[in-house]
Amino acid sequence: MSTPAPIADTIYFDLTPASKMPPYRIFLRIPKEAPPPQGWPVLYFLDANAIVGTMVDIVRVQAAYPLGTGIMPGVLVGIGYPTPEAYDSVRRSWDMGPPPGMTYPPHTQDGPEVRTGGADQFLAFIEDELKPVIASLVPIDGKKQAIFGHSFGGLFVLHALFRKPEAFSARIAASPAIWWEGAGIVDEAERFVARTQAKPSGRLLVMAGEYEQRLAPFQVGAIDAADRVRGYEDSRIVDNARAMVHRLAGVPGLVASFQLQDGENHMSVLPGAINQAVRFAFGSS
Repeated sequence: MSTPAPIADTIYFDLTPASKMPPYRIFLRIPKEAPPPQGWPVLYFLDANAIVGTMVDIVRVQAAYPLGTGIMPGVLVGIGYPTPEAYDSVRRSWDMGPPPGMTYPPHTQDGPEVRTGGADQFLAFIEDELKPVIASLVPIDGKKQAIFGHSFGGLFVLHALFRKPEAFSARIAASPAIWWEGAGIVDEAERFVARTQAKPSGRLLVMAGEYEQRLAPFQVGAIDAADRVRGYEDSRIVDNARAMVHRLAGVPGLVASFQLQDGENHMSVLPGAINQAVRFAFGSS
C-alpha cells in the first residue's frame, strides 16, 4: 500500500480574488522557530505548483544550519493554481503578461483563446489581498519581502519592480522573457529609470542559464537544432538579461546584479536559481 508523500511543513489553501477571477492555490511554509521581534522575512514565488517542493526543501535543509549555510529561516508563500499539473499555461499567460497584452490561439485543442496583459491585476491581488491574508496568519517583516519568478514569472518580477517598486525589497528574475511581445518591458524599464532618479528601490538579481542562447551539447545535431538556434536569436535571453541589469545599474538605491548559471538550459536552470533566490531573500548577510 502506498501513501502520497506530502511537502514537508507546508499547507495550502485556495484564495478567490475580490475580482471574482478563479481562485489561486497558495502554498505556505512557516518556520517552526519563534519569530523575531520584527517578524519573519518572506519570499513570495510564482509557478508554485512546479517548484514548491524544491523551494521548501532548500529552505528547510539549509535554514536548519544557518552558521554553516548562511541561510536564516523565513516564510515561503507560493502562488499557484488549483491544478495537479506543474503549470496552468492559460492563466499564467494572463497573470504574468504585462499590459496591454495580446490574444493568441488556444494552447490545446478545444481550449480557450490565450490572452496576456493581466499583470497589473495580478500584482494588485498580491499586494491588496494576498499579503494581508499572510500577515493575518504569521508576523511578517514588511521591510524584508522578496519575490521570485522564472521565465514569464521573471518578466512579471521586472514589471512589478517598474510598476510598484515599494512592494518588495528584493526581486529575483530567472530567465526573464524580456523579448516577449516586442520587448515592451524594455520601454517600461526606460520609463522607470527616468522617473526614479532619487528613489531607493532595494535589490534585484537577474539570472540566466548558459545554454539559453546557444545549443547545449546534447542539442547539437538534434532534429530541431536549426529551429532552436533561430529561437535563441529572437529571444536572446542571456544578452537581454545582462542588458537589463546594465540599464538599471544607475538607478539610485537599486542594487542590480546579473548571474550566469553554467551548464543550464531554460528549464534546468530552475533548481540553481531557486537556491540563489533563497540566499538572496534569507541570506544572513
